[in-house]
Amino acid sequence: MKLLLTSVFGPFGVDDQYGRRLNVMELFHNQVTREQGLFSLRINHPSFGLYLIAENLDIPTVVLDFPTLERFVREVKKGYDYIGISSIVANFCKVKKMVEIIRELSPGTKIIIGGHCTSIPGIEKLIDCDYFSVGEGISWFRRLLGENVDKPVRHPAIYSTLNRTVMGVPQPATAGVIVPGLGCVNACSFCATSHHFQKKYVGYLNTGQELYDTLCEIERKLGCDEFFVMDENFLKNPARAQELLELMEKDGKYFYLGVFSSAETIAACGVEFMAKLGIDFVWIGVESKQSSYAKTKGIDLKFLIHELREYGIQVLGSAILFLDHHTKENIQEDIDFIIEMETDFVQFMELGPLPGTALYKEYDAAKRILAGVPYEDWHGQDKIWFRHPNFTREETNDYLKDAFIQDYQRQGPSLLRLADTSLRGYRTMKGHSDSRLNSMQNRLAERCKLIRVLFTAIEMFAENAKTRELAKYLKTEYQKEFGELNLKEKILSALVPFFAWKEREMLRKNIMRQPPTCYKTYRMPAWNPLLFFANVFRRAKVRESHLL
Repeated sequence: MKLLLTSVFGPFGVDDQYGRRLNVMELFHNQVTREQGLFSLRINHPSFGLYLIAENLDIPTVVLDFPTLERFVREVKKGYDYIGISSIVANFCKVKKMVEIIRELSPGTKIIIGGHCTSIPGIEKLIDCDYFSVGEGISWFRRLLGENVDKPVRHPAIYSTLNRTVMGVPQPATAGVIVPGLGCVNACSFCATSHHFQKKYVGYLNTGQELYDTLCEIERKLGCDEFFVMDENFLKNPARAQELLELMEKDGKYFYLGVFSSAETIAACGVEFMAKLGIDFVWIGVESKQSSYAKTKGIDLKFLIHELREYGIQVLGSAILFLDHHTKENIQEDIDFIIEMETDFVQFMELGPLPGTALYKEYDAAKRILAGVPYEDWHGQDKIWFRHPNFTREETNDYLKDAFIQDYQRQGPSLLRLADTSLRGYRTMKGHSDSRLNSMQNRLAERCKLIRVLFTAIEMFAENAKTRELAKYLKTEYQKEFGELNLKEKILSALVPFFAWKEREMLRKNIMRQPPTCYKTYRMPAWNPLLFFANVFRRAKVRESHLL
């Protein structure tokens, strides 16, 4: 028996019968640094869940990530007993096409659909598949395949990014990914992830010791000490975080973590604790000034974010536009609110009532979900798909785009903001009395030295006054702290404009970068020509029977 786990096919970020140009397969370029042009961070992220499931089964498995349609067809022809497809709602048409291909080319294959796509109302009537994997995937697949559900979870050793460039300059993968658990008990009404896991937290690594051992194991395999932590609210379990820190301190170990965390959990554990733990990036849901959420209630967000940046912790603040209270007169107040937080990164998203969430149920009951809007448009970066009391659907993309432009013009590119945060953190650590924090200054210094080779090119290609002002200020401050560029840095600084010019030309021509197809095997037997031809004959007989 063999299993294929696959993401949907490309190309991505193009207008065609399967998808939309504004649904870009890049988290930052899609919904964070979207209007920052040349200075937008260009990063693809692997489909982490597929690798995690594959690692934890006994059946021979292949992961096919970001295939072209032609590449997917070739893989289906190899013959699999099961094929699992993971998808979000906006990629519904791609899933439907992939299922049709499997039914035609490999009719004996059992088809499994997973991910947020499974929450679409009446999905079982819309797509001809055999199973829907809802919720936590490892135990679901183990039950389906008759494997031991209670076996410990093994963690794959994979990088968190691929195809990463900054101003066109290729960047090596330096961080692994770790998934301590899934879901979030905060259960915000709009959160598809929380509702996908039934508003519960499903833990994989529930103690600091388990987390520490896994980090050490991945470090040995990948040679990295940086990790992106795929956990909706990592600091919600403070005992686990405290134990992890104690183990790192005991062994004199340093790991550097990027996390998601809500404001109330950050306030509870403290910024200095986060810095000692090695957290150097945090994504915070700010959402709205005018709409109260428990996770931000009573917290001075601007002071909290300032303190995080002073310790060298980059902050991504996310905000929601087109909440019910938003009008053409007051929406700017929320845009100003998030920009004035002075975060390194800002995510603006349209309110999106996605199937499975409490928000969707509320809007559906009130007949506010617009009929006839195809699922390809349900991605939050173009037009809303529900009736808003104060905005037409056609108006929403203009307001959203303008919010990104305002952030860029008023704060400069995120690339320079994180350069500022890195310098602030270096200065804080350099003078800190705590020995652990003080010893982190060298790493921050290395980050600063990598960033400053970009300053000359940033000044050359600057598009607005704030970018020029911030670049000039940082260039001066970096020189005060680290002196003149050495020979290697001067050479790199001279090369960056060539890459930047090339990247700018691609943007002008609207050439959409595509993630590379990734192919990884798990427990697959060595190729045997006798078995190969036996399988070809078996599939031919199955297809003949199907056609008859």
